[in-house]
Amino acid sequence: MADIFIGAQSGGTNQQMLVLKRANRHGLIAGATGTGKTITLQVMAEGFSRAGVPVFLSDVKGDLAGMALPGSATSKLHEPFQTRAADIGLGAYAYADTPTVFWDLFGEQGHPVRTTVTEMGPLLLARLLGLNETQEGVLAIAFKVADDQGMLLLDLKDLKQMLAWCADNAKDLATRYGNVTSASIGAIQRQLLSLESQGGDRFFGEPALAMTDMIKVGEDGRGQVNILAADKLISSPKLYATFLLWMLSELFEELPEVGDPDKPKLVFFFDEAHLLFDEAPKALLDKVEQVVRLIRSKGVGVYFITQNPIDVPDAIAGQLGNRVQHALRAFTPRDQKAVKAAATTFRQNPAVNVETAILELKTGEALVSLLMADGAPSPVERVFIRPPASRVGPLEPGERKVILSSSPVAGKYEEAVDRESAFEILSAKVAAQADAQSAEKEAAAAKKAAALEAKEKAAAERAYRNSTMGKMEKVAVATATAVAVQAGRSLVRGILGGLFKKR
Repeated sequence: MADIFIGAQSGGTNQQMLVLKRANRHGLIAGATGTGKTITLQVMAEGFSRAGVPVFLSDVKGDLAGMALPGSATSKLHEPFQTRAADIGLGAYAYADTPTVFWDLFGEQGHPVRTTVTEMGPLLLARLLGLNETQEGVLAIAFKVADDQGMLLLDLKDLKQMLAWCADNAKDLATRYGNVTSASIGAIQRQLLSLESQGGDRFFGEPALAMTDMIKVGEDGRGQVNILAADKLISSPKLYATFLLWMLSELFEELPEVGDPDKPKLVFFFDEAHLLFDEAPKALLDKVEQVVRLIRSKGVGVYFITQNPIDVPDAIAGQLGNRVQHALRAFTPRDQKAVKAAATTFRQNPAVNVETAILELKTGEALVSLLMADGAPSPVERVFIRPPASRVGPLEPGERKVILSSSPVAGKYEEAVDRESAFEILSAKVAAQADAQSAEKEAAAAKKAAALEAKEKAAAERAYRNSTMGKMEKVAVATATAVAVQAGRSLVRGILGGLFKKR
């Protein structure tokens, strides 16, 4: 099993070989813009693929997609490579394609990439949303409540509905889970709206990406090169960095322990690596360090690509055994610090003054130190990177379309699936509560109406009785009066008659 030829000095001397057995000990490709980092990445990816190792990389500028097709001697981009190939003694140099599968979080230039909110987890999601410690705690409560109640959080509408439900039931949740304040819920919901406006909602849902679809070797023995279209994604740096970290975490969780295999099971290139570490909280940095330290035992090699080597924290940089350093510019104090830092990370070679050379390197030239078979780093050498065999530069839209249509996963991820989850369950609960409250209100209204009707009926009956009694009393009074008058008259007549008779 051949190791990967990275480069050599003029005349083919001091050839630098990346030992496959040590390739899972991670690496770093660094250098200023325009110094050749992308070509180095392409050369490494091709080498791993030829060795039967699947690769994942992100295409930040759109110029790595050409790996799907062979290079051409008539291309202006390839003109310098024929001369370089001859200069470094690359005898059997020939152009060839690379087995490629395109992916795109937005589903525009590749197969859609999705995960569920639950799989992302509260720590990474809090990083993505830029939450403070209190808000992160409330988000963790929402995840815990959903888990305890057996409700799936698949997409962002599930999470938003769960947050709203937690806000409505905050008093009941407080005794078991802790305080859930409306202010924190509101802040999280606002950040979710911002994420949706950036297209981040497309990342959450089903069918979720199966990592096995990325770790494949073709019938011809070449490893599949997975290229993530990231030219649009990079405009949302937190989403980009969180997505790649999620992938690393998933690989760490899913892959079995293999120790130190003869060659990696997968090599993961993390371009624009500084985005992962910018303003990252300590908890997240600790997680990254843990994943990088332990994932090599799963057979995964992680290679960071960045402009400045000091972008990578020391705790992680110390784990990067294979190093390719392109030219740096010492224009600022920070640049000067980077030059000195880079010089101290290489195993010294008396024939190479690293601090001087790092400022003199030509495009396509680099300082290289790779792990040898015994695991020790090789002395640093100044070499030219070998030319790639696949096309340098982007694809035409029609070419990409043809490759996508013949992809081994064509049609598997294109249609989103929305099965029953927290949104549907909680919506049903809210509707049931609303129906129950409506029924209670209707019953109360009916009871009130019945009571009012009974009251009105009783009043009417009293009025009727009062009216009837009044008439009877008037008749009785009139009758009594008439009788009294008649009796009075009779009495008067009797008295008067008696008086007249006595006379």
